[in-house]
Parts: sequence; structure tokens; C-alpha cells
Amino acid sequence: MLGASQTLARVKGFALVLTGAVLWGVSGTVAQHLFQNDGFTPEWLVVIRLLVSGILLLSAARFQNKHGLWAIWKSRHDRISLLLFGIIGMLGVQYTYFAAIQAGNAATATLLQYLAPVLITCYLAVRSRRLPSGKESVAVILALSGTFFLVTDGRVKDLSISEWALFWGIGSAFTLAFYTLQPSKLLAQWGATLVVGWGMIVGGVGFSFISPPWEIQGEWNLKTALFVVFVILFGTLIAFYCYLESLKYLRPSETSLLSCAEPLTAAIMSVVWLHVSFGTIEWMGALCIIATIILLSKSE
Repeated sequence: MLGASQTLARVKGFALVLTGAVLWGVSGTVAQHLFQNDGFTPEWLVVIRLLVSGILLLSAARFQNKHGLWAIWKSRHDRISLLLFGIIGMLGVQYTYFAAIQAGNAATATLLQYLAPVLITCYLAVRSRRLPSGKESVAVILALSGTFFLVTDGRVKDLSISEWALFWGIGSAFTLAFYTLQPSKLLAQWGATLVVGWGMIVGGVGFSFISPPWEIQGEWNLKTALFVVFVILFGTLIAFYCYLESLKYLRPSETSLLSCAEPLTAAIMSVVWLHVSFGTIEWMGALCIIATIILLSKSE
């Protein structure tokens, strides 16, 4: 049996990861409101989110990393890896996700993004030259079934979401898979705060040439200002901190399992707050994808 201190630590871990997941889910629906009701664009929100969050994360990393902020750039291999992570991983996953929200809705975008564990499983199986296990095969079938229900509403000949929403949603899953796998050596050597902070800065600076942050867009008032602050502060920094902090108390498989709260939160918030139509078939698709995450979180 667990002692009182161990039980308290696990409860703290559960609270942290659930808080992070819920904040990520709510952040997606807030972004949807900004895109579809207040004239904001994914491009501007992404570049602002990356630059502000990156600066704040690096400010925190300055006190955590004994090597300093710039040491990561000294090695040519680390430089190239960090640039790839920042442009393809960090910027890629942020932009494709927000573009999927704008073209569709936060619920569908988040659920499609959560196909990433299936892509990772298939990639690792190919790389290790082995067939997927029985559990992994079931997870792939569930993911494909869930995607079919989600994007077609059960009608084979029609899409229930726009082609662009499907394109950006699938792209978000691929970029999330890259974001998860590619920086593993950097994370092991330099820590998540420094690597993610620099990844955000690289992605934000690179995207500034396409969408300058000073070209402010959208209808500004107190409500929209608070929404933008929420996406940057609560939906990025605090959510990221809670997720990382939870790893001190829980196994990675447990945090992956509990992160299912993100797509569930996005789906519920989209239906209740933004009145997105989400029928029985779509809920079946959502449950299939969530079941996929649960199965894969229990695989080695």
C-alpha cells in the first residue's frame, strides 16, 4: 500500500496533469471564438503565442539551467536539431492545429491531432522492423474508425467537416508526432523548458517574416484581450508547466492517459459554449480516438 506522502504526491500529479489538459482543451475553444467571431487569424495568434511564451519560458530556464541559455547553440548538431524542432515541430504543430480550428472547430481539430500516438506507434514499429502488437493493431483500427465517424458522420460519400479542416487536422497529427519524437536527445541533455522555449522563439521569429506580430488583427476589446491572454498564459505556459510538473509524481504512461481530458474538454466546451453540432456518430468517433489513447498509453 502507498504511504500518505506517496498518495498525496499522486493526487498532486493527477491534479496537475488534469489541470494542464483541461487548460489546453479550453484554450482551443477560446481560439475558435477569436477566429470565428472576433476577426483574429491563426497566423497572428500563433506568432504572438510563440514569441511571448518563448520569452517567458527562457526567462524561467535562465534560473534552471546551469549551462546558460546560449550553450545549446554551440554544437552544430544541436543547432540543426533545434532549428528543425522550432520550425517543423513547434511552429508546425501550433499552426496546423489553429488552422484546423479555424476551418472546422476545436473539438474536431483536437481529436484529429490525437491521432499522433497512432502515427508514432506505426513509425516505431517500422523503425524496429516488427509488426504492431495485438494491442497496437486494435488501437490503429479504433483510430481509423474514430476518424471515419468524426469526419463523415457515418456517411461514406460525404464529409461532415470541410476538406481544409481535415487537411489541417491530419497535418496537426503528423507534426505532433514529429514534435514528440524528434527532440528526444535535446530534451535529455538540456531539459524541456530550455528546448521548448528556444523552439518557440525559433518558430515565432521564423513565422514573423510571414505574419509580422506588429500587424495586429482582430476586434480588440476587454473580452478579446482577456481571451488572447488566456491562450498565451493559461493555454500555453501554465498548461505546459502543469504537465511537466506532473511527471515528477506520475509515470509518463499515466500522464498520457489523463491527457485524454484535453479532447474531451474541447468537445464539451465546443458543444456547450460555441454550440457546435456534435451528434451521436461524432461522439462515437471521439470515444474511439480516446480509447486509442488509453490503449497506447498502456503499451510499452
